[in-house]
Amino acid sequence: MSAATLPVGRRYRDEDDYWRLRAFLRRVYLLEERHERSWHVARLDYARWHACLNGAGVGLDEVAWLWEADGEVVGLVMPDGGRGEAHLSVDPGLRTPELEGTMLDVAEAELSEATPEGARRLVVWAMEDDPLRPALLADRGYERREWVDHKWRGDLTRPLPEPEVAPGYAARALGDGLELLERCYASGLGFHEGDTAVALDNRADPSWYRNIQRAPLYRRDLDLVAVAPDGAIAAFCTLWFDDVTRSAYVEPVATVPVHRRRGLARALLLEGLRRARRLGATLATVGGFSEAANGLYRSVMGDDHDRLVPWERTWV
Repeated sequence: MSAATLPVGRRYRDEDDYWRLRAFLRRVYLLEERHERSWHVARLDYARWHACLNGAGVGLDEVAWLWEADGEVVGLVMPDGGRGEAHLSVDPGLRTPELEGTMLDVAEAELSEATPEGARRLVVWAMEDDPLRPALLADRGYERREWVDHKWRGDLTRPLPEPEVAPGYAARALGDGLELLERCYASGLGFHEGDTAVALDNRADPSWYRNIQRAPLYRRDLDLVAVAPDGAIAAFCTLWFDDVTRSAYVEPVATVPVHRRRGLARALLLEGLRRARRLGATLATVGGFSEAANGLYRSVMGDDHDRLVPWERTWV
């Protein structure tokens, strides 16, 4: 593209935009040497089919904006779910304060959420070592918050330990039929500290999980579960393999509270990495916030990670 061509932004329109965005994210991911300074393509898939559709009840036409230059996508702004946050993905060769400032203008106008006091609030994410965006956010009145997203990077060309599954448990790919309902139930327990009311709601209508299975990168053989001796799903771990970038993205991972401290999540993660490597993946990434999650991911992935930092602004 011409260096003189200024990127122009517009709202996401249709399915063609979705596939163009996926190609853009793959290209940028490789340009960034597979660091998540822009989204992994699986993050877009998962955001569209789960975080936005299932979680926030919004479509990409409501919350996504893209920028183009010479007919090519060069930037994306959208939340990982509903309004109140913004993630910026930008072609590294075109990053300037002017372009990112324009993208932030759109994010503040279109993606901020109302506070109970009637103000506006927005969280924008930036890599900790980014020389551009943190300074730009600070100049606009954003303040850094401490809930850092650790982006762990596992080298799949190195040897991986054999998964060790606790006695009586089995690790395998998710089944269908009634087991899909039990996977929905386990999700409610795993992410809501054993709250059976949430788990029952999850199981009552499994269409939300069917939405996830519609994502282009979804593979049943990478949607793994640990099954307890009584047949209940005790833990789960899903990987998303992208053959273009030869990378695997891990999302989600959880263990039902009564089955924790048995190494089930570690065993599933290792099994998933071994399967992804057989498909051709040479890198795996996973994000972690909590001390427990980061301890698990460090133990499997190694020490290599980036730090994605939230910046928050509230205004009237």
